[in-house]
Amino acid sequence: MTKTAIISELRIKLEQALSVIAEQSAMLAAQSELIASQNATIVSQGEAISRLETLLGLKGVGKTSSNSHIPPSSDLARKNQSLRPKSDRPAGGQPGHKGITLKMSDTPDSTVDLHPSFCNCCGLSLSGLPAVPVGRRQLIDIPPISPVVTEYRNFSVTCTCGHRQKADFPEGIANHVQYGENIQSMVVYNSVYQLIPFLRLQYFFEQVASLHIGKGTMENMIRRSADKAQGAYGTLRKAVEASRFVGSDETGAKLGGGKMWFWVWQNEAVTYISAATSRSKQVIADNFPAGFPNAIICSDRLAAQLSTSSKGMQICLAHLLRDLNYLIETEKTAWATDFKALLKDAMGLKRDRTHYPQNDPRAMAIEAGADKLLSQSLSELGWTVGNQPKTITFRNSMAKLRHALFTFLYHADVPFDNNGSERAIRSIKVKTKISGQFKSLHGEFAVLRSVIGTAVKNGKPVYDAIRAIVAIPKPESVPCVIKSG
Repeated sequence: MTKTAIISELRIKLEQALSVIAEQSAMLAAQSELIASQNATIVSQGEAISRLETLLGLKGVGKTSSNSHIPPSSDLARKNQSLRPKSDRPAGGQPGHKGITLKMSDTPDSTVDLHPSFCNCCGLSLSGLPAVPVGRRQLIDIPPISPVVTEYRNFSVTCTCGHRQKADFPEGIANHVQYGENIQSMVVYNSVYQLIPFLRLQYFFEQVASLHIGKGTMENMIRRSADKAQGAYGTLRKAVEASRFVGSDETGAKLGGGKMWFWVWQNEAVTYISAATSRSKQVIADNFPAGFPNAIICSDRLAAQLSTSSKGMQICLAHLLRDLNYLIETEKTAWATDFKALLKDAMGLKRDRTHYPQNDPRAMAIEAGADKLLSQSLSELGWTVGNQPKTITFRNSMAKLRHALFTFLYHADVPFDNNGSERAIRSIKVKTKISGQFKSLHGEFAVLRSVIGTAVKNGKPVYDAIRAIVAIPKPESVPCVIKSG
């Protein structure tokens, strides 16, 4: 073989070897990329598993309704747990508790006398013999629901003077066919108070009352009722504005796929709810431009709520106790345990008496204890930002809100929690759990729930309150004078 042939053969083998090396390098690069992707997936899955373990309480401490502000429905491993300490009293009804028993009526709507017809002993007839009452039993039931249609016919009469006088229809009878006040009241009651969706409400009327009511008709009933309630709604706003105590809170909801909020301002006698598309302090200014010059405001630590213009402020201690539970479980500082004990002592004072003078020794001891806990430096506590970051943040917040910790001790009508506000907006969370979101009528819902909440607080039957709203006459145009032809 010539030298040229040998070199040519070597060049071919070298090119083949380089090609194999290039293919192997490409395979190695692809494998490296696959390994990197798999590693990233493993890291991501590990982080997700860690988060789930934390939420389930399997690793570290997760946030639950007992140690944070999240609702109980968000607890993945939920168990009933109360912030209230265990009582020595037995479970169930306590001695002296008045029970409720089904009682017989003294004025039954109808009676059925039952006389024996023959003697079971000898078989003789007992008819015509005197009977003596020996007992009675009553059956309580509701008759089948059936629509009652009333037709109004108006007539005209021609006077001797030549004028033809036509009779007026009763007030409120404005259309050729319309639903009465009882049906309208039932729609509003079941939709707004009992939170039954329109479709289920349609099934009820169709299957129980043999009456078909369209969804649009139901919506119009609620709109008209909310319009009629505007006067009462405005009165409630003024009553809250003039109060000496106001609890306030807000909660989110879905509106047509977007976000919205319901705000509440309330006290023992009045509830006022407003629907808004914002969570900013502008909502407060829109509803109460003058603020609350006569009132102590109780709220959570939302910045918008804390900026409310008022006579004084109280923050919700129930929320603080849950925050402290989380700090105690996670960072385990003696400070958090001591601060929690101080708050519970203050709450105990409130349970003993409605209010205290500023110079009361027990109240002064609470104030001094708070000053001591909030005045200690980080070095005195032996803390570092890296070891107790959450407790330090909480402590700094308490120092800023020191003036709003124990206001309730000196005012009889100021509670230490904001539970009244949470109860007022709980129906909104239930509504969204049932129906998912609001598509419309969110403003009307706020108006009517304000009236309903106020009725409940004052011991008034909700249906009667709704019935009174529905019965408010709608302003009508001035009727035309019809003259004879």
